[in-house]
Amino acid sequence: MSAPTELGDHMILLALTGVLVLAVGGCACVVWAARGGPRWVHAVATVTLAAGQLVRSGNRRRGITSSGDDGGGE
Repeated sequence: MSAPTELGDHMILLALTGVLVLAVGGCACVVWAARGGPRWVHAVATVTLAAGQLVRSGNRRRGITSSGDDGGGE
């Protein structure tokens, strides 16, 4: 895979990086809130959990299921 050379490639990379940073930050806030973090952390954790619930309900409407089985065989 070559390095991004066009402006569109850079914009896509920037957008995906931003989504990744938001997801990781949201997960960190969920963990911190569970351990009793400040009020703003609880707010971010609530938004993160609500967004996750929205994604899961959208997947159910489209018929995408998650069984939790990774096929490990144990």
